[in-house]
Amino acid sequence: MSEKIRLIWDFRGPDAKQIAEHYRVHLDQFAATHELKDFHSGIEPVTDMYYTAYFEVLAKDKESVEKALRPHRLE
Repeated sequence: MSEKIRLIWDFRGPDAKQIAEHYRVHLDQFAATHELKDFHSGIEPVTDMYYTAYFEVLAKDKESVEKALRPHRLE
């Protein structure tokens, strides 16, 4: 099994959940356009006014995805 990297974007404010959900749509579109294999996207609540969107990709894809999407942080 290949190692995966999680790229994370933070969204804060009263619309954080909706913005994170919308951003996830774009992450899925990016994966389809670039024919990424074995990826996973999602959102996670931190508080009711702070959500994260994440994109898990294979380590081999990290550099190109990170350069194109510029995440706030990595795990």
